[in-house]
Amino acid sequence: MATASTQVVQTRQNSPATSDPTITFVGKAIHFVGIGGCGLSGLAKMLKEQGAICSGSDCTPSDLTKAMQAQGISISKKQTAKSLPTNCDLVIASAAIEPEHPELVSAKQRGIQVLTYAQALGMAQTTHTGVSIAGTHGKSTTAAMLCHALLVCDLDPSFIIGADCQQIGGGSRYGSKTVPQNGPYAGKPGLLIAEACEFNRSFHHHRPVIGLINNLEEDHLDTYGNLQAIIEAFADFAKLLPPAKQGGLLLISHNDAHREQVTNNLDCEVKTFGFSLKADYHINFQPETCKVEVREQGTVVASWFNKTMPGEHNALNSAAAAILANTLGGDWEVIANALGKFQGVTRRMQRLGERKTDNDGKVIVYDDYGHHPTEIDATLNALRETEHPKRLICVFQPHQHSRTRFLLEDFAKSFSSADIVIVPHIYFVRDSEIEKHKVRASDLVDRLRKRGVAAMHLYPFDAIVEQLQVICRDGDLVVIMGAGPVWQVARDFLKD
Repeated sequence: MATASTQVVQTRQNSPATSDPTITFVGKAIHFVGIGGCGLSGLAKMLKEQGAICSGSDCTPSDLTKAMQAQGISISKKQTAKSLPTNCDLVIASAAIEPEHPELVSAKQRGIQVLTYAQALGMAQTTHTGVSIAGTHGKSTTAAMLCHALLVCDLDPSFIIGADCQQIGGGSRYGSKTVPQNGPYAGKPGLLIAEACEFNRSFHHHRPVIGLINNLEEDHLDTYGNLQAIIEAFADFAKLLPPAKQGGLLLISHNDAHREQVTNNLDCEVKTFGFSLKADYHINFQPETCKVEVREQGTVVASWFNKTMPGEHNALNSAAAAILANTLGGDWEVIANALGKFQGVTRRMQRLGERKTDNDGKVIVYDDYGHHPTEIDATLNALRETEHPKRLICVFQPHQHSRTRFLLEDFAKSFSSADIVIVPHIYFVRDSEIEKHKVRASDLVDRLRKRGVAAMHLYPFDAIVEQLQVICRDGDLVVIMGAGPVWQVARDFLKD
């Protein structure tokens, strides 16, 4: 078995990496490098509630870091060798942190063990009934929906999700030590719901009992190179689930996850869901009313209305959440009632409000995290169907140069529902300086124009806000999209 060394361990390329299950976090002094991220902050808060002594560092203060400081977690803005606490048993680093980071180098010199976030999360799952939510799209939304349903069903889960959902108390929570009530997992170690990110094969460190694969497409090609490698990585993830006799279960999309290749030779139980009549759970969706139905063996077991999260993609997200909640012991009727009242997730088709125009008109403003062509297309189509705007104006900030370059033609196709697209600079993260010069925002603009979409490249964000003020008129809908800081455009546009 491979154990974590004093360096950040990179996931093996050809097989699932293993985590040392003997490590306990209780009573340890743990320092989190890059603590301001959604995942790492959630893990820090959860481990603190379990009895760990937590501190952290992050060069970018935020509302999240301020909230953690208010909860007693010491956070340094500086990230130097000296910012690593004297009393430190373990360092957990964000995936964005390079091995040459001063705090990691200092930890190595002092003989302090260093884990990646994914490794630490996998170790945390070994003392819980882990539920890992995987897929190219919809992980945060599905996880938040599932956690909301479980809370309403009094199943008291712990969770760490990559987005803020105020309805469930934020992005993380520490719940019961054992699974309450009746059901197949009652009395087992408490539930821990977490997103399983495929980037750099980090989800191979997870140790779930139940897994979900919502969908599977080309993405993170800087890591994988081609679709077949991605399929193989998801298949390795599925192999982490225990045998069916030990409660192992994989819920997988019937049509959208290369199911036959992923599920070949698995020991766990496999259930499918989707719009296909052949799926174990057949999903029916009515776009005009946003009604979702789950049918098992031809019988409707649950139905609700996805009013705040429209679109076929969110119908599947909520259906997957419902099926998992029922599997874990929730009642179908209670689950359906909970999902019908789900209020949404920050930056996931989030309706921010309206801006007045001349002559008492209004412009509706949405914010969305979508940064993959399929996500963009699904969101824009859903907004067309539900809001019926006169014009749909999209401000899209591409996320990562490598993703933009690999999927450039797919990005160009994904904006067919938009009337106007404004593209700022590509958000530079993780890629090399060489990669940065291989593609520009103007390349996407050129391809959009060739497809007949009115498109322009504008930067900085202030210029985009000014342009929106000029071009927007009554009946327009503006959606700000991207995984980077482009959300600031929406807030600034609504301020004026």
